[in-house]
Amino acid sequence: MSDMPNSAIDPAAEKPMRLRDAMRQARIEAADRTGVVVDLRDAEVARLEILNEALDPLFAQVPDRLDLFDRGISQGENPRLWIDVVAHVAMGRDKRIYRLVQDTRFGRIVIAESHEVATMVDAVTDYVARRMVEREHALVATPIPEPAVIQTPRRAGFWTFALGFVLGALALFGLALFAALRNM
Repeated sequence: MSDMPNSAIDPAAEKPMRLRDAMRQARIEAADRTGVVVDLRDAEVARLEILNEALDPLFAQVPDRLDLFDRGISQGENPRLWIDVVAHVAMGRDKRIYRLVQDTRFGRIVIAESHEVATMVDAVTDYVARRMVEREHALVATPIPEPAVIQTPRRAGFWTFALGFVLGALALFGLALFAALRNM
């Protein structure tokens, strides 16, 4: 049994890997995984940019004076194409499906989902049209009338005071005259 050549050494009998080598290997594996995550995020951003470019003709038709929409891609952990303050397009879990989402006071609702850019352009077009109509209705709403204030000229107040003063003076004069005649 001791005749075995040294070239066929059992792998378990090899020297144990040093911690430094194990950490190096773990860092390499983590970098590979991070590279995959970065590639997926870059792919998401690229797909959102494609949709953003497809929406250019739609937003070219929106009047300049209308500042309701603020379109742009936010880069973060979950890249998003913002349509306005409450709606955005994000990629689904499979990173191939577009999802148009609106934030409401009751939570987030999904307005549309599709793999197709043309379908999402139609969904965003419908959303933009609805928001513009809502804005028109809000602007046309009749304002609450303010209570009417009747302004009286200051001179009317002065004449009332003057009349009261004269009547009071006459009453005092009459009272004094009455008292004088009574004492006589």
